[in-house]
Amino acid sequence: MHSLRANTSKHLLGRKQQLREAALLAFCDPWPEECARLKNVSAKEWTCLLEWLDISGLALYFLDCLREQNCCDLLPPEVHARLLKNLADNTERIDELIAEWLGIECKFTEAGLVHATLKGFSLWPLSIPKLALRSQLDLDFLMAEEAAEEARRILEERGYRLCAVSGRTWEFKADEDRIGSMDDFYKSGMIRSAELHLEPIGVGIGSLLSRAQQTTFYGVDMTVLSPVDLFLGQGLHLYKHVCGEFARVAHMIEFRRHVLARHGDKNFWCGIREQAVKEPEAGLRLGVVILLISRVMGDFAPEALTHWTVGQVPAGVVRWVELYGRRTVLASFPGSKLYLLLQKELEAAGVVGKRSVRQSLIPRRLPPLIAHGVAGETVAARLTRYRRQISFVLFRFRFHVVEGIRFSREASRWRQHVNEVIQ
Repeated sequence: MHSLRANTSKHLLGRKQQLREAALLAFCDPWPEECARLKNVSAKEWTCLLEWLDISGLALYFLDCLREQNCCDLLPPEVHARLLKNLADNTERIDELIAEWLGIECKFTEAGLVHATLKGFSLWPLSIPKLALRSQLDLDFLMAEEAAEEARRILEERGYRLCAVSGRTWEFKADEDRIGSMDDFYKSGMIRSAELHLEPIGVGIGSLLSRAQQTTFYGVDMTVLSPVDLFLGQGLHLYKHVCGEFARVAHMIEFRRHVLARHGDKNFWCGIREQAVKEPEAGLRLGVVILLISRVMGDFAPEALTHWTVGQVPAGVVRWVELYGRRTVLASFPGSKLYLLLQKELEAAGVVGKRSVRQSLIPRRLPPLIAHGVAGETVAARLTRYRRQISFVLFRFRFHVVEGIRFSREASRWRQHVNEVIQ
């Protein structure tokens, strides 16, 4: 089960990373020997580990995992109590999010808008058997482009405001005056977010919406992508985050769970391959994701999937995964710039990155606003919002400086490693 982990990074992990790895490997069955590290963890180490589990979206999944294995005695009483409180809060928050989805869904349906629910709730139950365990923050909808303006009107009637447009994605927010912190991470009543992902006019029978299917969710018909499109979308979305500064490890757990749920379904994997052929580099991108998860957690995907995905991964990318895979998966937020070395290897294989390495190392623009002014905003609220934005700008500036220096040092080592392999 864990054979692929034999060739992982030569870099030794520090104590923090070792504990993170132990928590992550608790999702394997049976538990590998690294999980024994969880038996001797100090209170200070639990505080650091919980912070990473929160940010990675794993905390409640981890609690549930320990419950299923009857291993909650590994948790100190105060840690167990904290996680139980988080679970209670998150259950209320997810119920609130489901109610919000129901309200929007009913309005979209009444207006006759062609749409489907994306990500999040659509991944239930194969990837997410228990919704209350997920740290979902927003709602995503695939919308026919011609229906976009009507969908915008409906969202604005519900208090949302269009705050960003990126390509074919429209991002909406509501209740932006509700400023929260990590202490409120699992609580209800925070900023509401929704995204519309627009499908171009004229795609016709080849469109995702034309293949969408109906399922029942909380007693309501929910339109979701076809099983094949759903899996491909999940895998390619994860690939996008792997090729970035920080990827939430919960997304890897959910993708892995999806693969395991379909493991013996040969017809499904045939359908995946048939559809993936129609999308540029889909096989390679899935291969990168599967290889990375396998290197960290062990083999999990069937041969019917790996032979045309992992088999396409170039040698340079395999070397990157072996050297840096564990470090990037177990990294602290906001991550690192090691993905730029991966991007270079992918570019050598013909996969063009979204931005050049130079642009990623030295951004030319300030980071986006993390909070917008609202009507009737008080002076105190405005000053608080300004302070938050300045702190965020400084936070990002420090990240670019520190990680830029680390990248330069690691890039030199990487070139040396490549030269040694060539010789």
